[in-house]
Amino acid sequence: MIKAIILFCSLTLPAIVFAGNDSGSNRTIPAEVKSFVERGTRLLAWERADLNGDNKDDYIIVLEKEKKQPSDPDMESGQRPLLIVTRNSNGRLEVVKRNDKIVYCSQCGGMMGDPFVGVTVGRKTFTVEHYGGSAWRWSNSFTFNYSRIDNTWQLVEVKEESFHAGDPEGGESRRYTPPRDFGKIDIANFDPDTWKKRRKSK
Repeated sequence: MIKAIILFCSLTLPAIVFAGNDSGSNRTIPAEVKSFVERGTRLLAWERADLNGDNKDDYIIVLEKEKKQPSDPDMESGQRPLLIVTRNSNGRLEVVKRNDKIVYCSQCGGMMGDPFVGVTVGRKTFTVEHYGGSAWRWSNSFTFNYSRIDNTWQLVEVKEESFHAGDPEGGESRRYTPPRDFGKIDIANFDPDTWKKRRKSK
């Protein structure tokens, strides 16, 4: 699905800006979200949902670290922290999980530019999506669900696609799920570059 949507956009709307990349600027940002924008960062994306099943609104917040000087080298690692912010019993928001690796850097998409498509959220679940490449395109998505037993969000699905721009229907698609492909992976420990090394041996 992501391949079809993005291919259509790239062919018909070359100037499109994906919602996930500027969701923080196209909508009115709640004041309670602004308080989590750390010094030296800007708000890249935010989404609201009941992330832990307690019938209270929580947030996924993605920040982007800013260069101190325009001439500073691009940040390839840790540029875009993802925060899971939930509401406690008193109604106060607090950061309960953080991952500095899951959202790719702004220069990590190859010729396609910024690879961050966005974050989609639902009750007790969220998905981070990327898309990039040049003639050969690639996309991936990482889905996490909330575990009441472990009181955290764990990886439940990874999707990967690759195809040539001239033959979008001739590509490859892979889907990985636990426990067949990997064990428990906490959002705080997830690394998109190494999760496959934790896959279970067949």
